[in-house]
Amino acid sequence: MTTTSAPRAAAPSPFRRIVTITLAVIAALVVAFFAFSNLYAEYLWFDQLGFESVLTTQWLARVVMFVIGFVGMAVPVWLAIFLAYRLRPVYARLSSQLDRYQEVVEPLRRLAMWGIPVFFGFFAGFAASAQWETTWLWISGVPTGQTDPEFGLDTGFYMFAMPFYSALAGYLSAVVLISLLMTALVTYLYGSVRIGQGELRISKAARIQLAVIAGVYLLVQSASLFLDRFKTLVEVDGRITGPAYTGVNAVIPGQTIMAVVAALVAILFFVTAVIGRWRYPLIATALLVVTSLVVGVGYPWAVQTFQVRPNERELEMDYFQRNVDGTRAAYALDGIEKTEFSAETEVEAGQLRDDADTTASLRLMDPAIISPTVRQLQQYRPYYGFADSLDVDRYEIDGETQDTVVTVRELDQAGLDAGAQTWQNTTMVYTHGYGLVAAKGNERTNEGEPVFIEGSIPSAGFLTELDYEPRVYFGENSPLYSIVGAPEGTDPLELDYPRGQDGATETRTTFEGDGGPNIGNFFHKLLYAMKFQSEQILFSDNVNSESQILYDRDPKTRVQKVAPYLTVDSDPYPSVVDGRIVWIVDAYTTSATYPYSSGVSLSSAISDSTNPQPNLRIDDINYIRNSVKATVDAYDGKVTLYAWDEQDPVLQAWQKVYPSTVEPISEMSGELMSHVRYPTDLFKVQRAMLGTYHVDTASQFYQRDNAWTTPADPANNEVLQPPYYLSMRMPGQDEPTFSMFTTFIPGGGQRDVLMGYLSVDSDAGAEAGTKREDYGKLRLLEISADTTVPGPGQVQNSFNTDTVIADQLNVLKIGNSDVRLGNLLTLPVGGGLLYVQPVFVQSTGGGTSFPLLRKVLVAFGDQLAFEDTLAEALDSLFEGDSGAPTGDDGVTPVEPGEEPTPGATTPPTEQPGTTPPAEGDAYAQALEAVQTALDEKRAALEADDLVAYAEADNALTDAVERLLELEQQQ
Repeated sequence: MTTTSAPRAAAPSPFRRIVTITLAVIAALVVAFFAFSNLYAEYLWFDQLGFESVLTTQWLARVVMFVIGFVGMAVPVWLAIFLAYRLRPVYARLSSQLDRYQEVVEPLRRLAMWGIPVFFGFFAGFAASAQWETTWLWISGVPTGQTDPEFGLDTGFYMFAMPFYSALAGYLSAVVLISLLMTALVTYLYGSVRIGQGELRISKAARIQLAVIAGVYLLVQSASLFLDRFKTLVEVDGRITGPAYTGVNAVIPGQTIMAVVAALVAILFFVTAVIGRWRYPLIATALLVVTSLVVGVGYPWAVQTFQVRPNERELEMDYFQRNVDGTRAAYALDGIEKTEFSAETEVEAGQLRDDADTTASLRLMDPAIISPTVRQLQQYRPYYGFADSLDVDRYEIDGETQDTVVTVRELDQAGLDAGAQTWQNTTMVYTHGYGLVAAKGNERTNEGEPVFIEGSIPSAGFLTELDYEPRVYFGENSPLYSIVGAPEGTDPLELDYPRGQDGATETRTTFEGDGGPNIGNFFHKLLYAMKFQSEQILFSDNVNSESQILYDRDPKTRVQKVAPYLTVDSDPYPSVVDGRIVWIVDAYTTSATYPYSSGVSLSSAISDSTNPQPNLRIDDINYIRNSVKATVDAYDGKVTLYAWDEQDPVLQAWQKVYPSTVEPISEMSGELMSHVRYPTDLFKVQRAMLGTYHVDTASQFYQRDNAWTTPADPANNEVLQPPYYLSMRMPGQDEPTFSMFTTFIPGGGQRDVLMGYLSVDSDAGAEAGTKREDYGKLRLLEISADTTVPGPGQVQNSFNTDTVIADQLNVLKIGNSDVRLGNLLTLPVGGGLLYVQPVFVQSTGGGTSFPLLRKVLVAFGDQLAFEDTLAEALDSLFEGDSGAPTGDDGVTPVEPGEEPTPGATTPPTEQPGTTPPAEGDAYAQALEAVQTALDEKRAALEADDLVAYAEADNALTDAVERLLELEQQQ
């Protein structure tokens, strides 16, 4: 008999093992190098800005919290598993099924004993590292000096400590619960806990371990229930945030009772660990569940149903007042100045004489519309661009404050010819924009263009005379990255601007600031070649020892990175300050745990026609302060943070986390102060809250019969109307002030009449390091119910449906023209409220067309006017003489390309087209025929002569058709 032995398994090849290990090590090193390169490149960016401590603080805090979280989870879980295994019964009789389980588990026991704690430890570590800001705020929290009305605790407890305690309770619950589950699993698997024959047997060691862990878990739950009492002050309770009558008299006492009962049950579990009787803690646990249902659900329901609802007004007023006071304090609304305003609606000659300073500075140039105009007149080359919506600022010119519409000429590499978009061109040649462009907000040219007071290439204007640095390396639309800088004496490579001296077609420059990390050595080149996936950085001969790489160039991005605890305003704006173009960026500290303050969605509150879809890191808040003003230098990207609200406790806490990163307000120059303004997003949040909280008493709040809302944008009913900046004088003010305003209409969308008019003093003054006294003063005009003032939507509808205005708008649309309605401004002048809306006309016949200001609509009460200039419109509206000057006084409107007659002026009541045309001028004759037909239609309408109206309408149609024919012949 022969036997054949089984073939011996082939031994693994040593060479294959070595190759596998080598490849694994190389892969790990590559991954590690990529991770290191990203971290080191980030450090270089922060270090160049002087904010490296911000990054190292974050890294250190995350590492510390990860270690704490890892150890805090892994050690208890390991200890639970180790004790459960170590104290197992040696000679326990196990079922065949448990024997099979042990056979499977035993080879992996040692790995599982260490692997399971490490597994849960990593999850806990990452979760804890994500909570590092909560922990550091708890450590750095400061008292606010304000106490809550329920427990009498400093509000700083709710803003700094309570979130940490809540997170800690959740973490400890997870640790103890996982330890309990692991203990139960191991004790069952190794026979310490046996179930069979209708009974449960637990060894002494397992009993002690399980009972102690269960007792600890219940103690943690007791502490969590006790903490929940304080959390009620930041939770919604019916119509308010914070506990109302039921919350104070039923929910909070119930939570106290459950916390005590949970602690007593925990003690019973500890007793069981000693005496070995499970009956008492199990019965107590069942009683705890019953208690939670009775005092946590049943009793509050009974109080709310049978006591509060029938007597709500009497029982809830004190708690509603707490919510009103808390909300107004949290959103800085408690200092608002309210005035009852009985608005005039009738007009008379000279009515605006006392408001001449307001009408003279009234802005006609809509920053949301004239960007194409500025682009056409100031772009010069296709690789320059301007923001779609311009900004509003003010400058002092010849001792007078001038409201301006401003923007910067940024680089737009998309405008380069396709053949010019090489890596070297887009990285080293086309690196920056050039110059700030400013136009008067209240003036226009005869052709309807802006009146520029700073612009051109090279720059020219009142700012250029002050000698400022015009180059813009850091802006809202800068390239992803640029490489700049060269040794002294090297020929300039960067295109400065497309105009030169001595017949040259361009001027070149070399960046001389400190704007980005140096990439003069091979290692730094390699880092950034990997970061931007561009091997050209590594191999280009133009990257030299002095080269810097500029990236993360958007002002908002730079401020957000160096101050990650701040919420950045959505509207940075450029100004020339102390000889430099700087971006001024407002930033906010926020909280969601201010007691008795109602919350708001920040993204919803700041969303309007100018910012339709904001994307925010922090959204739900119930406290906000404009605590920081930041500047970003447009030339070298330097970021400076100033503590604008040094009393803000949230900022004080963060300054302890990130010391020496925020400058005191005393470091702000007078010129910077003169350009600071009240921030847009904060004002939007405040107006959102004032819709409900403009009332002072709980009774008014309870009745809810006077709720307001922000009107929809007249040009787009799907979004809200934005607030606007204007220099104006509110009733009661001695002189006009740079301000921002918004209006309110009734909530519910049933009526579009004005209920309130809110303005805020936005002028911080010009004294270095000192705010002007009235800066930030909120003034609310509550429109008297005795008079009906139309809201923005109703006024816009009146403009659109008025037959005379509609006919004139139709004339503006003749040919290939598009009429664009500008921002509808509301001003408290003449004892009432004046609406002003500029009307722009843009040709649709070519790609080089741009909007021009052609007309102005005004309304006061039920009276409307539509004229060529604001001066004419106001005079027409107020019986031939408004009594007030405007920025376009003396302007003689002409068609684009035409020159006005020297010395000619347009009489206030004169209509366009009434000047007799030159003989044989067919086009002018056709225009005259259109105007004549319009006049006849207006006269027929006033005389209620429908026959004459129809004849005039037919004549208008014939005249318009004649104009169209002439247009086609040209």
